Amino acid sequence: MKLHSILLRFGGLILIASSLTLYSCETVIDAKLDTGPTQLTVDATITDQPGQQSIRLTQTAAYFDNSPSPAAIGATVNVSDGAGRTFPFNDSASTGYYVWKPKAGDTLGQIGQTYNLSITYQGNTYRASSTMNRVPPVDSIIFRKKKLNPLSSTEGYQAEFYARDLPGATDYYRIRFFRNGVLQNRARDIITLKDASFSGSANTDGFVFIRPFRQSINPDSLYAPNDIVNVEIRSITPEAYEFWQQFARQITNGGLFATPPANVPTNIINTNSSGPAATGFFTASAVRSRSAQVAAPNIRE
Repeated sequence: MKLHSILLRFGGLILIASSLTLYSCETVIDAKLDTGPTQLTVDATITDQPGQQSIRLTQTAAYFDNSPSPAAIGATVNVSDGAGRTFPFNDSASTGYYVWKPKAGDTLGQIGQTYNLSITYQGNTYRASSTMNRVPPVDSIIFRKKKLNPLSSTEGYQAEFYARDLPGATDYYRIRFFRNGVLQNRARDIITLKDASFSGSANTDGFVFIRPFRQSINPDSLYAPNDIVNVEIRSITPEAYEFWQQFARQITNGGLFATPPANVPTNIINTNSSGPAATGFFTASAVRSRSAQVAAPNIRE
């Protein structure tokens, strides 16, 4: 008994000594990260759709700053086309949203036209250009009744849309979808195609969009009866396709196998090569869309 007691006490002393040793080796490092200079960020997409259009300008913030990006106000923003027309975008409310308001019957974008963006901000002039390419129509949207998963008793409706790539050339598209008027904008909702499929796949020129893309317009939860789903197909340039591909990779870059962060490409160029660079992208997109309700005429077995 005495030997057992001595061993317990000796073991306890070793444990305490080990804990003190480990504690004494702990060092708190308070990293001080330089914020660096701010940069202009451009979120600019013009379309061939009627109505006013807007371009958003903000400034970059510190890496660990989770507050909304500060608006870039006081800029001069213009879009011009090859036909000699200029479209001024004004930020009358000083919110960073620069808006072009059409006159009666006027539209901005035309398929086949190249558009040039000019931004003058804090003594620097930034330029970008983009061509508005062709885009196919959305043929139809259907729904099928499904379970949330094989083990769930919860049921709802899965949506699927149909569209066919335009034949005769390599085309690039971006898909956006809305549930009851609300844009679905998770990282997985950045949906881009080359012709009717993925980049690097077999030649799908002129094909119907493959099934993974047709069914990419579903939220995590299934649609409910009477929900309204709107699907947009937007034409984009090859450069915009690469921008969205890399942007999606960066915002989902995490976990055990994460790669070092990298700058996403931009087509916004400062005319002064020694001036501050900008981030973001300028895109001219033709848009075709279709809406459907989760109701009997659109439900399939």
